[in-house]
Amino acid sequence: MKVNIMSKEANIKSTKDTCDTFCFDEEKVNRIQPQIEKVNGVELIFKALSDATRLKIAYALTLEKELCVCDVANIIDATTATASHHLRLLRNMKLAKYRKEGKLVFYSLADDHVRQLVYIAMIHGKEDEPNGGK
Repeated sequence: MKVNIMSKEANIKSTKDTCDTFCFDEEKVNRIQPQIEKVNGVELIFKALSDATRLKIAYALTLEKELCVCDVANIIDATTATASHHLRLLRNMKLAKYRKEGKLVFYSLADDHVRQLVYIAMIHGKEDEPNGGK
């Protein structure tokens, strides 16, 4: 059942990218609203990847199975301390994992889901570019 609520304020503020009247599909809202809390916490993944340096690191880790902290530092043109900071945050967000080999620390993406997120974001980011960003 459609619920239609018209207010003077809504009518005045209407623009091309909004509805001219406030209404909603009660059945859809009642079906979806109880499930919406499932996204809680997921925004942290996107927050972690919204930082340009961390996204570059994650992308580099899609190109190579694992990278040493020193490799990452050189790839992003930063100090090992900066690279370690960003890698630690990715690890704490369960987006990356690490292993020690003697005095070296190697990082890789946590799983294929992270690889897919980065890959899909890269494809989507290139969609509006001429020739698909090629």
